[in-house]
Amino acid sequence: MLNLTRRALLAAAVAMPMMAGAASAEGLITIIVNDPANPYWFTEGEVAKATAEELGYTANVAAHRGDTNTESTLVDTAITNKSVALILDPANADGSVGAVQKAVDAGIPVFLVNAEINQEGLAKAQLVSNNAQGAALGAQAWVEAVGDAGNYVELFGAPSDNNAQTRSNGFETVLSQYPDLVKVGQEVANWDRTQGYQKMQSLLQANPDIIGVISGNDEMALGAIAALKEAGKLEQVKVGGFDGSPDAVEAVKAGEMQYTVLQPVAVFAEEAVRQADNFIKNGSTGVETEKQLFDCLLITADNVDKYSAAFTLEQ
Repeated sequence: MLNLTRRALLAAAVAMPMMAGAASAEGLITIIVNDPANPYWFTEGEVAKATAEELGYTANVAAHRGDTNTESTLVDTAITNKSVALILDPANADGSVGAVQKAVDAGIPVFLVNAEINQEGLAKAQLVSNNAQGAALGAQAWVEAVGDAGNYVELFGAPSDNNAQTRSNGFETVLSQYPDLVKVGQEVANWDRTQGYQKMQSLLQANPDIIGVISGNDEMALGAIAALKEAGKLEQVKVGGFDGSPDAVEAVKAGEMQYTVLQPVAVFAEEAVRQADNFIKNGSTGVETEKQLFDCLLITADNVDKYSAAFTLEQ
């Protein structure tokens, strides 16, 4: 694991652009994330890059921003540049299969992080948050905040990402145990803060009596909070998030968000690179299973002070 000093340096790097490292004897590891404008994906790329460089590789970070055509082009570049491994946060559970296949056909081992593809046996590893476990954690905290009766709404992530449905199902598993909690609206906001704000405005107009918003990620939740503030309703409506982003942590501290579920992206982004290094050197990841789940952690007002760096909660 990265030590605390190193994690602090990574957190401080948020203001710095992603840059390619100098040439390395170990070869190039290409890292492709979704959108580094989101601090979650920025941290994913920076931790993977720092770990690769620590192990003696050159590391490049690029972003597909959810577009499979861009992703395919970036994989072509990784092949042209003779990458020794590819760390990829796939753009689409189905649509990214071809890009992974292309890299594999070129002899590049692929390690997926954060999101899965709907095919096993291509990637050497798929390292993701335990989204079902995290969603259950969040839903339980959300019920504690809003009570066991009233109308609520849900903000749903990108439908192309299996994580969105897994989290929504996890919420439902818990909330269905409370028949007097009624979901009166659900909107897709594609993991985006601006869309969260806009969809929350619409949901509020249609359902002015809601008591809570449960969100599939922090960015959508933060957009919802902005809309609720604007409508003068944040006091009455409780909001829960998912990711453990720095902005969400600040919102928890301010009492504007009831909780956020921290995804251990700093842990599995590092682990993916270490498994890639092991595979390059030994022909094995060192882990028995391709799909690997990393448990999430709940951040509330009670433990928020233990948040020591981006996406890092000290136990």
